[in-house]
Amino acid sequence: MYLADEAWPDLEAYFESETLAIVPLGSTEQHGPHLPLATDHLIAEAFATEVAERTGYLRTPTVTIGVSPHHRQFPGTAWVDPPAFRDYVESFVRNLTYHGIDRVVFVNAHGGNVQHLREVGRRLRDDDVAYAIEWMWDESIPDLVDEAFARNGPHAGPKETALIQHLRPELVHDDRFAEARDGGAPNPEESVRVRNGAATFYDAVENSDNGAFGDQTDANAETGAELFDAASDQLEELCEWLAARDWDELRAPERVSREG
Repeated sequence: MYLADEAWPDLEAYFESETLAIVPLGSTEQHGPHLPLATDHLIAEAFATEVAERTGYLRTPTVTIGVSPHHRQFPGTAWVDPPAFRDYVESFVRNLTYHGIDRVVFVNAHGGNVQHLREVGRRLRDDDVAYAIEWMWDESIPDLVDEAFARNGPHAGPKETALIQHLRPELVHDDRFAEARDGGAPNPEESVRVRNGAATFYDAVENSDNGAFGDQTDANAETGAELFDAASDQLEELCEWLAARDWDELRAPERVSREG
């Protein structure tokens, strides 16, 4: 069920019977010379839509702008400052709690959002109003992702390329795969700037001239479909698990005492 497509009487019926919502979040930022700026939020929305259709749980509109200042040197990248992002997402979830939602799955496809979504989740649980957890597709199937590609990459690499080939092939510049690999960071572990245990970079361009990491020539739509199905299974199981929890199981634990 997609919230924005429904009339309010139908949503009233949902809120009377269910307490879980799926919130997709991503970014609008550079993804190398071969993928659209929409890559992250397209991926997040696709997973959220798939699992909402499988389960009947409510999917909200997608948050398409995230915390992306580390990609700002590339034309078109959009971002919001971290405090604004956290406050916006928290306010949005509190709106959902007004209607009866008390558990949320953040279907997130942008690494720059992770720590901020975790912070929002902590705020909401500490206030005893909602239990919100962050989910990323590749973290749910790490072995499959590792086995699928010889040279993966954390950003604009073959895993994201394969997913967009599967989901929105018309937006992929297949003829630029070699350019993305050769002008970027085909071996991310060798390109990331670390000195004496400290990361000596803040922006993606400091590690990759064109913003891409890994070997994009290894990607294909068939692998993207396999990864999408496997990760969708994981998200479906997570939603069902969370929906089945008693609220007392989700509350913050009491303060520890030596007495017992």
